[in-house]
Amino acid sequence: MNEKKRNAILAAVASVSTAVCGATAISYAVTRMMLSFAIDRKDPPQFEKRRDAMAGSGKLRQIFAEQRENSEKLASLPHETVEIEGFDGVRLIGHYFRVDDAKRTVVAFHGWRSAWSRDFSMIYDFWFKNGCNVLFVEQRGQKGSSGEYMGFGLLERFDCQGWVNYLTARNDTVTPLYLAGVSMGAATVLMASGLNLPDCVHGILADCGFTSPYAIWKYVSEKNLHLPFTGFRAKVASDICRRKLNNSDSRYSAEDALRFCRVPVLFAHGAADKFVPVTMTYQNYLACASEKRLLIVPGADHGMSYLVERERYEKEVLDFFAYCDGRAPAPAPLPEETPEENPPAVEPIKTKPGKRAKGKKKKAPYDAKQTDEA
Repeated sequence: MNEKKRNAILAAVASVSTAVCGATAISYAVTRMMLSFAIDRKDPPQFEKRRDAMAGSGKLRQIFAEQRENSEKLASLPHETVEIEGFDGVRLIGHYFRVDDAKRTVVAFHGWRSAWSRDFSMIYDFWFKNGCNVLFVEQRGQKGSSGEYMGFGLLERFDCQGWVNYLTARNDTVTPLYLAGVSMGAATVLMASGLNLPDCVHGILADCGFTSPYAIWKYVSEKNLHLPFTGFRAKVASDICRRKLNNSDSRYSAEDALRFCRVPVLFAHGAADKFVPVTMTYQNYLACASEKRLLIVPGADHGMSYLVERERYEKEVLDFFAYCDGRAPAPAPLPEETPEENPPAVEPIKTKPGKRAKGKKKKAPYDAKQTDEA
């Protein structure tokens, strides 16, 4: 091979290598930016503008306006602001509302880059009027709670356990307890279902929850951003997640937890959800080892099920309470069947366990009923 030909080949190889390196660098930068947007505390400047733009139609704008008004009303109502320390020292804030003649207590977890008063602004009055004390939690890495990152349920499940322990240690807590969440809050309570929760937890209400951080990042990347989430990009995302959260995006999922769930679960999801696909709730439902019920609302987008079919939604929740309030707890799983429960840092806070709720007359299995009308 003559020198001229050899130099041409070397130049071509160098050109290809440069292009590959450039593409790799761009892919890394894009993935890093995407993960920062997903889990870093600081909201991008354009996020609130984008949220307002999502309102779209006149009907949605009206709903969002009502939501903002109700959010301000909820936040202004008399309540107790409480605080606990997370397993890793993070300061966690909650807002505890108590009603006269309470029958139960709901622990409510809001969604990603949202707020407790916003996500529950439309349903809080229904809870209050039906005898529910409510502890609205501010999730780590958001609003008043500290923490540099959001864990997409990987870390928050231990926060959920901490809040339950906090309530069972209070003398004024009305049991039974229910865990409730929307979107990432739903993933939080579903992932917490695999932990060793006290017997006073009688049920879980999960609205439009995803299966795992990896699964929702892949879905949003490919369906909404039109970027493949495999190979190099998936590895970079996993590495960033491991470095920032001391946890893997695929190490644990709601499905993993639900295989060890001991309490009934009411799954709700809008069939027209474009952010968390309804198929993820079907996957969680199928994985759930306990009694369960499925509420699918046709035409409802992300977190909109209650607004689209309010009467049906309220009836399902009241039926769920009626069944679960007096339900005796399921037997605890055998030690060898219990999944790994230790948080990625120090042990979660511990307080005295809640009292075992008294059981009533045995009822038919809750999952004997179905409400899937999609």
